[in-house]
Amino acid sequence: MADVFDVVVIGGGPTGENAGARAAAAGLSVALVEHELLGGECSYWACVPSKALLRPAEALWLAKHSPGVRETIKGPLVASAVLEHRDAMVGYYNDDSQVKWAEGAKLTVVRGHGKLTGPRKVRVEAKDGTVRELEAKRAVVLATGSRPRIPEIPGLKEARPWDNREGTGAKQVPKRLLVLGGGVVAVELAQAWRSLGSEVTLVERGKALLSRFEPFVGEQVAQALRDEGVKVMLSTSITGVSRPGGQGEVTVKLSTGEELKGDAVLVGMGRVPRTDSLGLETVGLKAGETVQVDDQLRAKGVEGGWLYACGDVNGRNLLTHMGKYQARLVGDVIAGKKASAWADTKATPQVIFTHPQVASVGLTEAKAREAGLPVRTVQYDLGKVSGTSLFGEKLGGTAKLVVDEKRRVILGATFTGPEVGEMLHAATIAVAGEVSLDTLWHAVPSFPTMSEVWLRLLETYGL
Repeated sequence: MADVFDVVVIGGGPTGENAGARAAAAGLSVALVEHELLGGECSYWACVPSKALLRPAEALWLAKHSPGVRETIKGPLVASAVLEHRDAMVGYYNDDSQVKWAEGAKLTVVRGHGKLTGPRKVRVEAKDGTVRELEAKRAVVLATGSRPRIPEIPGLKEARPWDNREGTGAKQVPKRLLVLGGGVVAVELAQAWRSLGSEVTLVERGKALLSRFEPFVGEQVAQALRDEGVKVMLSTSITGVSRPGGQGEVTVKLSTGEELKGDAVLVGMGRVPRTDSLGLETVGLKAGETVQVDDQLRAKGVEGGWLYACGDVNGRNLLTHMGKYQARLVGDVIAGKKASAWADTKATPQVIFTHPQVASVGLTEAKAREAGLPVRTVQYDLGKVSGTSLFGEKLGGTAKLVVDEKRRVILGATFTGPEVGEMLHAATIAVAGEVSLDTLWHAVPSFPTMSEVWLRLLETYGL
């Protein structure tokens, strides 16, 4: 006999937790299925530990720009203390506190690997082999996230490369670290391990780092990495990897004919959905692919409208906070409320926690022009704002707005500079709320803060 709930959520990361909690808050009974640590990738192997590694380095970087403070700095970061801080921030890889929270939110935690066996039916197999059958009266929510993509490069898989899990969780600092890729994971972890003393080489096949952002972003982050001693190699492909026995020294062969030697190799080259063992074929979907959904996050191609997918698994937006946003909407929809997701395609905020930080929301200039929108851009040097000068000497950065000239609203905004992530929500509100430039002119920034760059941008526009 199956245990019956109103809702069964497969995947206990931030997305699944939010979907379940939202539905439970509406009075529905919810089973939350998780085969690893409750709290998922973000809590233990991605967002939280990577920022725990990066923050001490950022604090030291800022201190070195502050007169009277930099003179007191005697040495580099103490790697052991940073790693201990990282372990504390992930609860020493123990999820007892997460389970307590879930139970307090009236969720029934079910341990094991969950998979669909038919409409509204889920089988959960625990690590000891025991099986529990669940049935959902209203909905099943897929929130299984994604896993790192390991490209088909000869010898790479056999070399036992680091992905984000080893990259955020390593217990020792490698003497030489080779980083493959030029996206967010690659640049953040390259900077983090360099700050802890590793000799880091980053290899990217494209012409720039962080190519999905405004061009100045990749240029400034690349320069920051080089300034800290990271060797950044652009327009360079990897032709092969060699590591006899999967341990010891690793050799990476490049398209230039050069060979790199390292003690560890980290792959940051995208992610793929965790759908290969979810039983999707039992409900007419294809295993191993993203689950296509409508704006209510219902799976397309499944009769009855009972199956939902949110977070990385649906491929709409691979960011934790946007997965949580989708999850809140899913909970509302299942509870009978009217809701539609649109921020995950129109007003998505993102922060890259390098130093300098990168913060963006909405469309880049290239994407806006590609969409055929009437675009005008304005840009300003953040270093010319009084608040930035007071924050620290020789701290610069860039602020850019992408404006819809016809409607006079902001389509996108990008900032680089010290702690600009804390300025981002103002831009997110402007983009999501479609606040007119004429109204923004009356949103007066405080002096002397870095946010005064908003005034300078509007003045540059012509207001």
